[in-house]
Amino acid sequence: MQREELGSLAMFMAVADEGSFTKAAGKLGISQSALSHSLRRLEARLGLRLLTRTTRSVAPTLAGERLIETLRPALEDIDQKLAALTELRDRPAGTVRITTSSHAAYTVLWPAIDRLTAENPDINVEINIEGGLVDIVAERYDAGIRLGERLEQDMIAVPISPRLRMAAVVSPSYLSGKTIPETPYDLAHHNCINLRLPTSGGLYAWEFERDGKEIRVKTQGQLVFNDINLIVEAALTGHGIAFMLEDHVKDHLSSGTLVRILEDWCEPFDGYYLYYPSRRQPSPAFTLVLDALRYRGG
Repeated sequence: MQREELGSLAMFMAVADEGSFTKAAGKLGISQSALSHSLRRLEARLGLRLLTRTTRSVAPTLAGERLIETLRPALEDIDQKLAALTELRDRPAGTVRITTSSHAAYTVLWPAIDRLTAENPDINVEINIEGGLVDIVAERYDAGIRLGERLEQDMIAVPISPRLRMAAVVSPSYLSGKTIPETPYDLAHHNCINLRLPTSGGLYAWEFERDGKEIRVKTQGQLVFNDINLIVEAALTGHGIAFMLEDHVKDHLSSGTLVRILEDWCEPFDGYYLYYPSRRQPSPAFTLVLDALRYRGG
C-alpha cells in the first residue's frame, strides 16, 4: 500500500466519524475539494462506493461500514502506540480531548487545565461543551465528564469534584402575598421556570429527596429555557421559582436577591466524575490531566 493511500483511509474515517465533508475537512485542516478528490481516488482503487452522499448528509455504504470495522481498531492501536512514544520524551506531550457540560467545564475542568497547560507547554487540551450525553468511544474523545449517577458500567470513573446540591430559589418579590411551598407537591400551585433537556427534548423533572424518600415533580409555568443563565435572570426578575445546582446562584443567595425554599428536600448527591474506556491505555499526557483533576477532598 502506498503512503498516500494510508492518508486516504484516515480521511475516509474522518468523514465517516463527522458525517460531513465540511466538518471533516475542517478537522483535518485541508480543503473540501482535496478531501473529495482523495476519497474518489480511494473508491476508484477499491472499485467500491464507500460513502453515500446527499445534499444534507454523508453516510457509509455497506462496504464503507465493513472498512470502518477493519480500520477503527487498527487506528486506535496506532494512536495508543504513538502516544506511548511520548514516554521517551523529556516532557509529556500530546493532545487530550474531553467532552463535558458547561457547569463542569467552568467550575472543575478549566481551573485544573489552566494550571496544567501553563506548566506543560507540550500538552494540548481540547474541551468540547455538550448539552447532552455523548458516546466518547464513537466520537473519539479521550474522556468525558458526567455526574456520578449517570455513569456507564464499562468505564473507569474518577471523582473530580465534591458532592453537589440542588437549590429551589425564588425572588422575595415573587413570594410577596403567596404561600411558601413546604413540600415539592406545593409547587403545583406556583409558576415554575422550566429547563428543556438537550438530549430528550423534554422538560426536566425536578428531583427532590429527604430521609431517603425521592420525589420527581413535573412543574408548570409560563417560561421554558434551555439555558441556565436565562433561568436565573427570570427568577431574579420575579417570574417564578427556579431549580438548579446551587453553585449557579450562590452569590444571589448571599446577597438576598434570591432565597431558598424546600432546602430540607435538597440533599447532596455524587458530583462530577472523569470517565474513560477501561480497555484504553492512558497516555502520559492523559495521566497528567487525570492527576490534575482528581478530587482529593477538602
